[in-house]
Amino acid sequence: MAFQVTAFQQRLQELSWTHDVNIRIEYRWGAGDAGQYRKYAAELVALASDVIVAVGGSSVEALQEVTRAVPIVFVQVTDPVSRGLVASLARPRGNMTGFVQFEFAICGKWLELLKQVAPRVSRIAVLRDPGQFSGIGQMAAIQSAGPAFGIELTPVDVRETDAIERSLKAFAQGANQGIIVTATAKPDIHRRLIMDLAARYQWPAVYPYRVYVAEGGLISYGPNVIDEFRRAAGYVDRILKGEKPSHLPVQAPTKYELVINLKTAKALGLDVPPTLLARADEVIE
Repeated sequence: MAFQVTAFQQRLQELSWTHDVNIRIEYRWGAGDAGQYRKYAAELVALASDVIVAVGGSSVEALQEVTRAVPIVFVQVTDPVSRGLVASLARPRGNMTGFVQFEFAICGKWLELLKQVAPRVSRIAVLRDPGQFSGIGQMAAIQSAGPAFGIELTPVDVRETDAIERSLKAFAQGANQGIIVTATAKPDIHRRLIMDLAARYQWPAVYPYRVYVAEGGLISYGPNVIDEFRRAAGYVDRILKGEKPSHLPVQAPTKYELVINLKTAKALGLDVPPTLLARADEVIE
């Protein structure tokens, strides 16, 4: 999250908003805990905030329970219309607007990429958070795409460290395995553990964000998160200057990135197809 916060602050400064000069920024981190989200939502509203930036659907829903007046700019929320956060993408109404994470169709792309980089994979563990709307939707999209690739899918709930280790140890009994990590808060919280287990069991893995590959993961495909936070700063600027969230359309990502770690591929004994390398936005060697 540090990179996103830095990008957000830098963009605000470009727009003439400097922390502790003409704007004060308070941060709260809920770590995927619903109780913490509710607590911090109440705290931030009580501070008489002029605008609140919320990351992820659970934090936005917690804020929705507390206020329908304070302007809210959300980031990394999937399908805000179905969740009842906004009336429509073009005309949000109410006090919220922001930037959607991605369409669920991207999840089928993760399967495709894993089969391209590791054609022998026939069993895939999908690490997801079943307690989140986004986790359920991503799993459903992957399951829909699975038969076309001849893949057997195993959902793995990502909640507690011990449970993750037990589930993946059980999954490791077999051959031709790989993993897909979905884009929800809990997998990101347990990122280091998940990546260590993937390395231990020699599993090819597809991740939703570049940070995983920068830290040694094999391949990632997803929206450019830094860009989303910079765009969120632009909406904050417009709201602070008097515009209403209801007049600012909810926007989809404009930048997606495919990142491949060749060092990790070599360690796994994989030859990345040249066509895939040619499509990559970044190749880490």
